[in-house]
Amino acid sequence: MARFEHNRLSSNVLEPGKEIFDTIKGNWRGHYFQNENPIVIEVGCGRGEYTVGLAEHYPHLNFIGIDRKGDRIAQGSQRALAAGLTNVAFLRTDVFRLLDFFGKKEVNELWITFPDPQPRISQSKNRLTDPRFLELYREILVEDGVLHLKTDHDDFFDFSLKTLPANGFQDLVATRDLYASAMNNLHLGIKTKYEEIFYRKGFSIKYLKCKKAG
Repeated sequence: MARFEHNRLSSNVLEPGKEIFDTIKGNWRGHYFQNENPIVIEVGCGRGEYTVGLAEHYPHLNFIGIDRKGDRIAQGSQRALAAGLTNVAFLRTDVFRLLDFFGKKEVNELWITFPDPQPRISQSKNRLTDPRFLELYREILVEDGVLHLKTDHDDFFDFSLKTLPANGFQDLVATRDLYASAMNNLHLGIKTKYEEIFYRKGFSIKYLKCKKAG
């Protein structure tokens, strides 16, 4: 497929088979971005709308979109290249492998945007704010590193409001209707494909941010 060939040839995509894929841990600033700017990652970045959108707003930061599906990553990569962005990379891997690609305290901020809510109780261990994932985030985040979450799903949001404070995150602020709240400016006009779909259907957009506790 054309998109997989794109990933193979694109320098802003790190995936199995590329030498840098196996050597990047702890070396993102020096080996890829070639600067000392803060690093922001988006786990489950999908088509990269947020990764690319944030990178356009904040050229002084380094952004990495992470997803296991090459077709999705290719679309984000193409957007970044078309915009001439040099502060964007895409990493093709599963979220549970974060420690294979990031060193301790290498990341400054982390975004989770409209993940699969895994609605059944039996699926809760797969939610991206389950304690097993929060442990990974804490390992790679700097002290006071910031975690952001956006979702339309009430149960997943309620779950996250409980798991984050109970697993090493503090100073949590949240809203159940982002676009009607004082935090509305935080979304910067960026919407993922799924956010646009659910927003048009009348779902309110939930948002929270918190910091890694010391």
